[in-house]
Amino acid sequence: MKTTLVLAMTADGKISDTTKSPPTFSSERDSAHLEEQIALSDLILVGSGTLGDGGSVVLVQKPELIRARIDRGLPTQPPQLIASRSGKIDAGLPFFSQPIDRWLLTTTEGAKDWQNRDSFSNILICETADGKDIDWQAVKSKLVELDIKNLCFLGGSELAASLFAANFIDELWLTVCPTIYGGSDAPSPVSGAGFTPDNAPKLTLLSLDRVEQELFLHYQVQK
Repeated sequence: MKTTLVLAMTADGKISDTTKSPPTFSSERDSAHLEEQIALSDLILVGSGTLGDGGSVVLVQKPELIRARIDRGLPTQPPQLIASRSGKIDAGLPFFSQPIDRWLLTTTEGAKDWQNRDSFSNILICETADGKDIDWQAVKSKLVELDIKNLCFLGGSELAASLFAANFIDELWLTVCPTIYGGSDAPSPVSGAGFTPDNAPKLTLLSLDRVEQELFLHYQVQK
């Protein structure tokens, strides 16, 4: 299974401003690139915080991308896997009305509020021994069992830190946009406790494309 992180950031490394408002700094070309990556995927992984900020998820809308999925024997929209160790997700979000297959990744405790409801078609419980966090190696094994070959991860920053720490991410698509947000409290793509120089994930640049004022960088994560 290959896990690809897809994100866009400002030139100073921010994914939102200090008010955590939805980002508006990327272009239509970046939006199209995001849709293309989603269309290539078997499953989309999104953190519950990112879902709560936006309220909904990005859908495949271009007819040619939908046709290509159908030709590969895939549903028109990839399932959306929402990661939440606590299971605390607002049931009133527009996400729950979108025409998609919804999955939940959580702990035993986090699953309790959802197990007798039809909000999620699949609830994956993959927890650490103490039951307080998600066990990412168990997640990988479970997704392989479910024949997930291409997983697309769309954020957020706390979840990204956990996935990098677990050596879960294989590739990174990063769009650098010509905007400066600043702000010491503005979120960056990866937060969490941070890494030391000795254990920081290292990247190999696979490609770099410039489209007008944006840079599209494709990295492989060194294992």
